[in-house]
Amino acid sequence: MRNRLRTPRSVAIFAYAIALISTACTDPKQTLLDAPIPTIIDTSAALSAAVRSLLTDAALLCLLTLLAWQLTKPGTKLWILRCAAALLALCATIPGEVRTPGEFLAMPDNGFGAKANSSDFLIRAYYIEPDFKTAKGGTGAVTVKDFIQFRDPNALIGFPIVNAATTQRLLTGGDIDPESMQRADNGDLWVGDEFGPWILHFSATGVLQEPPSPVPGSLVQPTVPGSLMSPNNPFLVPPATATQPNSRGFEAMSSTPDGKHLYPILEGSTAVDPDTRRRFLFEFSIDDGEFTGRVWQYHTEQPGYLVADMWALDQHRMVVIERDGGRGLTAVFRNVYVIDLRDVGADGFLEKHRAVDLTAIADPNLISLPPIHAGDVRLGDPFGVVCESIEAIHVIDGQRLLLGCDNNFPNTGRNPSLADDNEFIVVNVPGLQSLN
Repeated sequence: MRNRLRTPRSVAIFAYAIALISTACTDPKQTLLDAPIPTIIDTSAALSAAVRSLLTDAALLCLLTLLAWQLTKPGTKLWILRCAAALLALCATIPGEVRTPGEFLAMPDNGFGAKANSSDFLIRAYYIEPDFKTAKGGTGAVTVKDFIQFRDPNALIGFPIVNAATTQRLLTGGDIDPESMQRADNGDLWVGDEFGPWILHFSATGVLQEPPSPVPGSLVQPTVPGSLMSPNNPFLVPPATATQPNSRGFEAMSSTPDGKHLYPILEGSTAVDPDTRRRFLFEFSIDDGEFTGRVWQYHTEQPGYLVADMWALDQHRMVVIERDGGRGLTAVFRNVYVIDLRDVGADGFLEKHRAVDLTAIADPNLISLPPIHAGDVRLGDPFGVVCESIEAIHVIDGQRLLLGCDNNFPNTGRNPSLADDNEFIVVNVPGLQSLN
């Protein structure tokens, strides 16, 4: 597999500067500055991704060197310089690709808990930088930095949106309910949604690239017509009824390290399934932009338990959060399991192997103490995850997991008298990489 370019900012700036100079030399009345940079980035996203997928870092650096050398030669044809500079500018880093180590890209959901009251909540993904508190120090604070705004300027989404009358058509919580997100090799963002439920494809800068991808109903049951639909699906027209309960869509979605497939899994059972413990896991081809037809079945421990998030350990194995609906002292079940897509039991369901019990995480160094607020619960050794919605998991390395709480403001949990904070927790799981 070719290396994807992650151009240093200095190279990006140099390539862009050369493009400006060579353009100005050819036609002093026209430069790239005539178009705003966001427009250049948006319109060139597809070409940039295609070029970067074909050229290795070494090839692009050689091209940069050749271009610099040609600038020193008398009589060089300016059209050659312009073409080479344009290629480099396309491949150079767009805003958001050069980041600080220790940052994470975090995405809120649709806003205020419902479609009806979230039309003024803009859908974004934020870069955050936690200063984790450890036995060796750290403040425990989280810095919220810049963001990616999701939008549909090309009107691809296929249904009326809140900001339809504007040029940028910024997406809101009245349009989509994003719950899971994966970044492709070319920087594009793939989002699992619950209003559809759908898979949504955005550029690295947040521009919708194609219409939503619905789940074919036949993948869950032959008798389900058309596509799977929640009550919030704008294409659901009475007398048709929803085939997926509200807020039980793609809360969880992982992608394989080779960048070829997404694996979204339904948070809850379908509305037509007599087995209320069954959760369907699907395979989605990133290259083809569609579901492949491969489906797995996952059993929760209880009908009301939810699949909250998932992340790949390797090409076949994934870590999965399964949780109850409790919060505070009533949060009694939330496990992280390892599943293997090759490991299906005689009953037709994926085998599960528990990696962590999030209600009782060892904290021998008492990192969770002292409490931030008087009255905080489930701190110390063991430490317990007590937010209602523990809905984010990320594999840091072979034995560490990052877990995140959606605080569902103004829910309480950590403290019975105060609205929850969003919590980010690193858990050490020795032997994680070798489980199953």
